[in-house]
Amino acid sequence: MDNMLPLICHPDTPSASVRGIQCRAELSNDGIFWVRYHVDASPDAFVMPGPMEPSRTDGLWHTTCFEAFLRLADDKGYLELNFAPSSQWAAYQFAGYRDGMHDLDITQGPSIDLDAGDDYFALKAVVALPNVDLIRGYSMALSVIIEEADGTKSYWALAHPDGAPDFHHNDCFAARLSARSGA
Repeated sequence: MDNMLPLICHPDTPSASVRGIQCRAELSNDGIFWVRYHVDASPDAFVMPGPMEPSRTDGLWHTTCFEAFLRLADDKGYLELNFAPSSQWAAYQFAGYRDGMHDLDITQGPSIDLDAGDDYFALKAVVALPNVDLIRGYSMALSVIIEEADGTKSYWALAHPDGAPDFHHNDCFAARLSARSGA
């Protein structure tokens, strides 16, 4: 698992089933964002919405959900992308910290692919982003919400601020995402 970024479980939301989560993300020169999340746990241990018709859907974070946040390196605004194992998705744009939210205008919904074994679950998403600025690059936050079979939720991110889980917080933008020649 080359170039994988480990996610950290929020200390107030321990998981009994997940041993770890790693992610990898890339941005191609033509604005294609590619991300893969690898959950080290039996897929039977957590709630996974069944397959549905791919569609833009709000509130995915109420159960198992995979998220990415992208912000231009010197900007207050950012993008939020949500991917569900059901193939539902959401894409938002914010003017600032939890401010000025509206749907991100993308021409085609993301492609979401799943891979699972007895002791792991992986989700890969690919989406074309509008107006990608390849010069400045992006700060990135990757996060996952896992709802376990007993209803327990754990919150995973590259980094966590003090207090309750908050994936929108500046501290979570802990990785740099630069454009690559291909995804």
